[in-house]
Amino acid sequence: MSVLIKGGRVITAADDYVADVYVEGERISLIGESLDVTADRVIDASGKYVLPGAVDPHTHLEMPWRGETTIDDFESGQTAAAFGGTTTHVDFCIQGKGQTFSEALEIWHGKREGKAVIDNGFHIAVTDLREGGTLEELARLPEEHGVTSYKLFMAYKDSLMVDDETLFRTMQVAAETGALVMVHAENGDAIEVLMAEAIAAGNTAPIYHALTRPPETEGEATNRAIQLARVAGAALYVVHVSCAESVEPVALARDKGWNVWAETCTQYFFIDQSFLDQPDFEGAKYVYTPPPRPKANQEVLWNAVRTNVLQAISTDHCAYLFDGQKDAGKDDFRQIPNGGPGLENRLQMIHHFGVREGRISLNRMVELLCTNPAKLFGLYPRKGTLAVGSDGDIVVFDPEKHVTISAATHHSRSDYNLYEGIEVQGSPEVVLLRGNVIVDGDQFLAKPGSGRFIKRARPNEELKPETLATA
Repeated sequence: MSVLIKGGRVITAADDYVADVYVEGERISLIGESLDVTADRVIDASGKYVLPGAVDPHTHLEMPWRGETTIDDFESGQTAAAFGGTTTHVDFCIQGKGQTFSEALEIWHGKREGKAVIDNGFHIAVTDLREGGTLEELARLPEEHGVTSYKLFMAYKDSLMVDDETLFRTMQVAAETGALVMVHAENGDAIEVLMAEAIAAGNTAPIYHALTRPPETEGEATNRAIQLARVAGAALYVVHVSCAESVEPVALARDKGWNVWAETCTQYFFIDQSFLDQPDFEGAKYVYTPPPRPKANQEVLWNAVRTNVLQAISTDHCAYLFDGQKDAGKDDFRQIPNGGPGLENRLQMIHHFGVREGRISLNRMVELLCTNPAKLFGLYPRKGTLAVGSDGDIVVFDPEKHVTISAATHHSRSDYNLYEGIEVQGSPEVVLLRGNVIVDGDQFLAKPGSGRFIKRARPNEELKPETLATA
């Protein structure tokens, strides 16, 4: 199969020019003006942007947590991603208590088998080094499984949270193996005290999810993780930074030249703490962690992505039903499943409110959504850019198309949308995965099972062709 994309405005992290892009088989084989080639399909991209397929480094598909499972499996979640212009993501494989890491990965591979419609890799979430996985097994994951990032939760006491010893020992292994340590940075012990006090005082509404997780608990944990990673000699990536209190220690670390990276998520630019105070339990839709912050933090985050204090924008897609899952917490905010949808709308939202409103450039948008995540998570240059030899993961993006975001039209199984009713200008029109058109307007053309698992390189190392495993 060959595809010629003609006359589009090619945008990468570094370039912006009008050209044709020719994809032969699974790879980009030519980029140039007025290419004289024969193709099985020709796509007229005049007046459109031609972007690399976006890379989402932070998703939770079919993840069990406290008796519930996220509503999107790999087929529905990846379908939503594809319609939003995301062609590769890295999902979190959660080690269960008592499980080895290999056992956990086998379970997560089973979740995607026969369902995957785009490409993905896995992070490993370390929860148990006493009765489950060992440090020796953890050290083998990059070579044996292509899993080159270790995630640790500093929150969710008595479920996912690890102590500082586990955190530090994992960092020491990462320093030896070249893997990247990822942290969910909140002070879980302090939050547990604050939540218990709120419930004892009769404060059960969704707003108390935010009030018992104040920004200072995120800032403290972020600084603690940075300092421990420095002692261990490990590279650190702080996930879902939401507020000034955690931006500040990241900025300081980067200013000092320490090996620290960080992301924020789409929702933190648009949803503030007041959303949790909506009547009739509507605020539960916005219960995710860290919680939405006071509105002043939104400009802090825009400045941080503009100045490279933060290097990526993910979604933390972790979708639950409002009616049937979120309502488990009607009498106790602690029982509301933490998470929200978002895989489908990242590119639309960041393009409209970031690029069109002048907060970031088109090149920076591609860097944040495509190139940096690919580089940091060992997918580049196979993913995250448009270059000869790269995978034919391409988004033909119509910058003039007007869309009203709605749960009625999204492809997640979630029964609500975080951005319900927001009007944006600019949306994906055609999406290719490895040279195959998988989204064509409203049509979805990928077959379940066609998505591949990616054995990733180490952070900022190039992904070699032979490391791409078949589905």
